[in-house]
Amino acid sequence: MIALLTGLIAYKSPDHVILDVHGVGYRVMIPFSTYYELPEEGTATLHIHTSVREDAILLYGFRTRTEKSFFQLLISVSGIGPKLARDILSNIQPPQLAAALLQGDLHKLSAIPGVGKKTAERLVLELKDKAGKLDTGSLSAAETVGRSLPESTVLDDVSSALLNLGYKDVQVRKVLAELDCAGRASVEEVLKQALKILMK
Repeated sequence: MIALLTGLIAYKSPDHVILDVHGVGYRVMIPFSTYYELPEEGTATLHIHTSVREDAILLYGFRTRTEKSFFQLLISVSGIGPKLARDILSNIQPPQLAAALLQGDLHKLSAIPGVGKKTAERLVLELKDKAGKLDTGSLSAAETVGRSLPESTVLDDVSSALLNLGYKDVQVRKVLAELDCAGRASVEEVLKQALKILMK
C-alpha cells in the first residue's frame, strides 16, 4: 500500500496532480486545500490514502497528516465515499470541520454540496467525539501561491472546479458575478473567495 509519495510535479489541476516518481507518473486526487499549497513546479511530498475498488485503485493525496486523518475519519462514516470526503475537505478546512462536528453545526455541514441534512446528522453522530481527539493545530494555513493567468482562464478553471464539487450551474454563475478578481489572478485566490461566498 502506498502511504507517501515524493516526486516532481508533472501536472497540477484543482482536483488532481500527477507526480513523477523516478519516471513513473502517479495520478493523485487532491482537495483544494492541498492544491493551494502545492508549488506550480518542482518537488512535492504527499501523504497518500490508497482506495482499492473492484474496478480501480485510486490515490488520494494530502499535504499534511491532519488532512489525511480527517479524510480517513470521513470515509469511516456509512455513505461517505472517498470522492465525497475529498469534496468535503475542499469546502471546509479540518479545524473548521472539527469545530462544526463538535458544535453539531448542521447548517454549516449541510451547506457543503453532497452533504444533506441526514448526512450532516450522521457525521455529527459518528464523528463528534473522534474529531475532538485529532490534532488540528499542526495544520498550516493554505498558502496562496500560484501562477498568474488571464482572468477569463481563471474564471473558467474556478467554474469547472465548483461544478465538479457539486454546485449547481446557477449557483456558480451567480458567485462568479460577485467575485472581485482585480489584481488577483491566481486560481487559488479566486477559488477561496468563491467558496467563502458559497458557504455563507
